[in-house]
Amino acid sequence: MPVLLLAGVVLIALNLRGPLVAISPVVDDLRRDLAVSGGTIGLLTSIPVLCFGLAAPLASLLIARTGVHRAVVVSLAGVLAGTLLRSLGSPSAAIAGTVVIGLGITVGNVVVPVVIGRDFPGATNVVTAAYTAALNLGSTLTSALTAPLADLLGWRAALAAWGLLVVAAAAMWTAGLRRHVARTAAAAAAGDAPPPPLPPATGPSVWRQPVAWGLTLAFAGQAFTYYGATAWLPTLLADEQGLSRSAAGVSSSLFQLLAVAGAFAVPALVAWWRSPSLVLLTVTAFWATLPIGLIVAPSLWPLWCCLAGLAQGGGITIVFIAIVRRSPNLTENRRLSAMVQGGGYVVAALGPLVVGAVHEATDGWTAPLLVILGAVAVMAVAGAPSAGGRTPPGVREADPAPVEEVQRG
Repeated sequence: MPVLLLAGVVLIALNLRGPLVAISPVVDDLRRDLAVSGGTIGLLTSIPVLCFGLAAPLASLLIARTGVHRAVVVSLAGVLAGTLLRSLGSPSAAIAGTVVIGLGITVGNVVVPVVIGRDFPGATNVVTAAYTAALNLGSTLTSALTAPLADLLGWRAALAAWGLLVVAAAAMWTAGLRRHVARTAAAAAAGDAPPPPLPPATGPSVWRQPVAWGLTLAFAGQAFTYYGATAWLPTLLADEQGLSRSAAGVSSSLFQLLAVAGAFAVPALVAWWRSPSLVLLTVTAFWATLPIGLIVAPSLWPLWCCLAGLAQGGGITIVFIAIVRRSPNLTENRRLSAMVQGGGYVVAALGPLVVGAVHEATDGWTAPLLVILGAVAVMAVAGAPSAGGRTPPGVREADPAPVEEVQRG
């Protein structure tokens, strides 16, 4: 396994969610210095999720035109430019920078599964777990360290400082790719490289494939559940359990920390059971404990949050594993990744709005929790037949990409 390239993937992942939560610890500073409303602050968190959905097809086209490596660089450049623009200190710059960040992360969302399928054949499950775990670690680090940085440097410098992590990711990715290309070329020259696979047969458009629609609905259910739950869970616990808002915020921490364990547990289960569909159903069962548990035994909310945290990390991991496994070649990987994430994130952006609207209409939390349970059910029903059945022992996960494609990047 190309270790340096793996380190690059992990560092890239740290930058694909962290910028989204960086403003949360300094919201009061932004509102005061920029003289903006709470609605504008809400835009700074909702715009990127909308970009994830609406711009995913454009990201797929960009990857097709530039190649995988250049698309990764474009993604990181967009995140860096948006981070610096957002920290300039004006409302227009904050919104424009957020849009640029959202577009940059969208490219990264689509291209990283392609990288995993191309450069880590035979280890896609483990690398996918490392990638999704790093997504959560990036959010956790940014949430924990932005406020102390703001106390020392001010909120603008604190937000801009995260650009250093983007630069580190770009440097590691470039170094890892160069070494990987050199090794692949040397192996090809020595005759040790595997022969390139035959050109893929032309198949139906990804939009006409039932598997693609199933995975899209499964990811939509996963993402809707995550964004809807995380947006309203602290408020629910404050209302139902009498917890202070800060104490209820512990639920978010449990979500993020347990997600790392969930991300690494899923590949182990896939290897053990050799059935992604069964693993996906297990993940949805864990997700279901959150709404059901909060209705039946709300006092046990720490347990339900822990189980849901495992499901959160495991859910995105199993969908990404399914994308790689159900794609016969890199082109289909790119197209399937764009479709699944594009459709899924459009639905996810509605999660907080729908859950909040149902709560306001019913003046309670049972109906909103049933809405979340319904999203979990969609994930189970649509995802189980699409994730893939039992794999016979000895079957490889994916074939390596041809040398020319690795070099073209």
